[in-house]
Amino acid sequence: MSPAPAAIPILKTGHLLGIEALSVDEITGLLDLAEEYVALGRAKEKKSPLLKGRTVINLFFEPSTRTQSSFELAGKRLGADVMNMSVRTSSVSKGETLIDTATTLNAMRPDILIVRHQDSGAAAMLARKLDCCVANAGDGSHEHPTQALLDALTIRRRGRRFQGLTVAICGDVLHSRVARSNIHLLSKMGARVRLVGPKTLMPGEVARYGVEVFTDMREGLAGADIVMMLRLQLERMSGAFVPSTREYFRFWGLDRKKLAFAKPGALVMHPGPMNRGVEIDSEVADDIEVSVIREQVEMGVAIRMAVLDALSRGLPAGEHPARVARNGDES
Repeated sequence: MSPAPAAIPILKTGHLLGIEALSVDEITGLLDLAEEYVALGRAKEKKSPLLKGRTVINLFFEPSTRTQSSFELAGKRLGADVMNMSVRTSSVSKGETLIDTATTLNAMRPDILIVRHQDSGAAAMLARKLDCCVANAGDGSHEHPTQALLDALTIRRRGRRFQGLTVAICGDVLHSRVARSNIHLLSKMGARVRLVGPKTLMPGEVARYGVEVFTDMREGLAGADIVMMLRLQLERMSGAFVPSTREYFRFWGLDRKKLAFAKPGALVMHPGPMNRGVEIDSEVADDIEVSVIREQVEMGVAIRMAVLDALSRGLPAGEHPARVARNGDES
């Protein structure tokens, strides 16, 4: 009996460090693969033995309930051994450098590392130092690739075609890695991207993104197909970026009145956690006719399962009956 063929690679580098470096084919491949995991997540039996025998480590230097829990759930649903490293109680909090941490992790011989770090480029540095696959779960104000992918999956499953789609990304763009990943993804896929918010919360390099910039919500939302609100990241602000949260909501928070300027049937998104009454009014956030915020959470698990699957395709096969069985089914 001839051996089963290797699974078709999706990620050329064997890591997921950001959207900017991905091709349209790689993005499409991940979205297509995630569709399978949406179906699995809605089935009675939600588990697959695909990553049986593999070890996935979640290393989060910043707290994130949604991202960490969905990566953990994704790994367990695929049969992996998942370990969450508590940075606050580890040697990292006692002065260990990131390179020391990489050396320690290498000795544990993980197959996949999920890392979230407050410094831009941390995930890329670990990918160079470690002998395993690395997925970026957010690095500084650089990128948050799986959030952009789950946003894209949510949009696609609502029947929207990316080509020609108008997406307004609104709020604290300056501190948002979510915004940067979405700009890269949506632009690559043919969408028209607008950034909407106060001048103080726009990055200085905004001109190089090739997007439209608006400081007036009504002008920025006019005719938009998708309204993507961003969290106001007060914890990253050391100066007076906005006069007050009350004034911020008045000018740049999403309510019914401002949403009326968007295209009829426009979808409302938010990466979470939401500051209700600051970025978005509860009446809009909870309206299932326009809001897809809950769907984004569900799509997050499916996308992260797809990412773990795609990363595992670059690992040495070894003796993994689950992988052989899956490949046999695909041949």
